[in-house]
Amino acid sequence: MSDQLERFIFSRHDIRGQMVTLTDSYRAVLENNQLPPPVARLLGEFLAAACLLSTTLKFEGLLVLQARGEGDVPLILAECTHHSDLRGIARVAEGAQIDGDASLRQLVGRRAALAITVEPEQGERYQGIVPLEKDTLAECLEDYFTQSEQLATRFWIESSPDTVGGIMLQVLPGNNAASEEENRDAWETAQHLAETVTADELHSLPHEQLLHRLFHQLHPAALGTANIRFKCSCSRERSARALIALGPEDVYKLLEEQGGEIAADCQFCNAQYRFDGEQIEALFNAPPHTLH
Repeated sequence: MSDQLERFIFSRHDIRGQMVTLTDSYRAVLENNQLPPPVARLLGEFLAAACLLSTTLKFEGLLVLQARGEGDVPLILAECTHHSDLRGIARVAEGAQIDGDASLRQLVGRRAALAITVEPEQGERYQGIVPLEKDTLAECLEDYFTQSEQLATRFWIESSPDTVGGIMLQVLPGNNAASEEENRDAWETAQHLAETVTADELHSLPHEQLLHRLFHQLHPAALGTANIRFKCSCSRERSARALIALGPEDVYKLLEEQGGEIAADCQFCNAQYRFDGEQIEALFNAPPHTLH
């Protein structure tokens, strides 16, 4: 088992869940982010959470989970597409001394906020933002769903230097499979059972085995498995479109400032795209611009 997400429901109750384990994709992200160990593990949690949340996408698109603030780690961001392509970054402030015991809230710092953005390939972009007021990502996500979605939702996420695993449980709207009282009792039971999971189990047990170990008395039914992979969406074409969006005046000024070649580097995978004067001219289909 490596880099997989498993969707499931409790067949006799209105509760669904997901569990995820990441190794190769997590390591690939860390190879492109030279981070202190506490920040690397926190980025792993964001990657796992983005995968779990992406299962709620009912269309082709992208889900972005990010925390921003004014602390030693002002940005942590993870993206997952409907194809289960995953990437992420974290930024550490220059000169920051990272405390290994610092919480998410302490690291992100003042004016911290947690945002979930859904970007469909067709249709309108949606973003929900809540203050980041709890110490762990799991608690902050639970706050988000309480405030923004009004759906009872719980998370359990454990990250190590080379593996991250997580579980998400969520109450489904309505009482279709069981009565309100039966669903309420099952929800309490499911949470108590999930609380018994260990980091080692999240990291190493096959999902089928872990699902049975935790929830067999609630009759879980697997709905399918997705293979997660690290894949960056950057490309030379996207970089070119970004330059075109700046407009010729700003781009030619940038070209001059950078000595006749614009460097567009991807923050996620460190790919490098270079554009010289002739290539910039071709982008705008304009006469040559004289550099000084």
